[in-house]
Amino acid sequence: MMLIPAIDLKDGKCVRLRQGEMEQVTRYSDDPVAMAEHWQSLGARYLHVVDLDGAVTGIPKHLSHIEAITKRLTIPMQVGGGIRNTSTIRAYLSCGVDRVVIGTAALQDAEFLAAAAKEFPSKVLIGIDVKQGLVAVHGWKTVSSLTPQQVFESVKDLPLG
Repeated sequence: MMLIPAIDLKDGKCVRLRQGEMEQVTRYSDDPVAMAEHWQSLGARYLHVVDLDGAVTGIPKHLSHIEAITKRLTIPMQVGGGIRNTSTIRAYLSCGVDRVVIGTAALQDAEFLAAAAKEFPSKVLIGIDVKQGLVAVHGWKTVSSLTPQQVFESVKDLPLG
């Protein structure tokens, strides 16, 4: 088993949201690179980073922080948060990110997901949030009628990571 530490970025800071609420923030560090190095020093073999501002806007807001992290770490990392087009995926992969995690867009735009998986085989993951047995989207705000099993079945033939 591999435990993957996560760093959530909001306004350039490392934070944790309370129940997914953007207004209920606990700040853990003002230095995302130092936090990433801390996790690596503790033996992490992989890192998960979420651009919370990008998740809200649909535009990467922390690409410079993420690129700085990739330049300092020797472990791979994956990034999620607001990835809604292949140009964003390309930008993350170009700056050294190992894989990207697509959430809501993967569930709402099957054509985008298929195109991304085809263009970037094994570099695209799907992030599935589950609330009361059903898949939640839009940062846990909307619960769909899909079960995780239905989502798995619909993507099983894609070259996902």
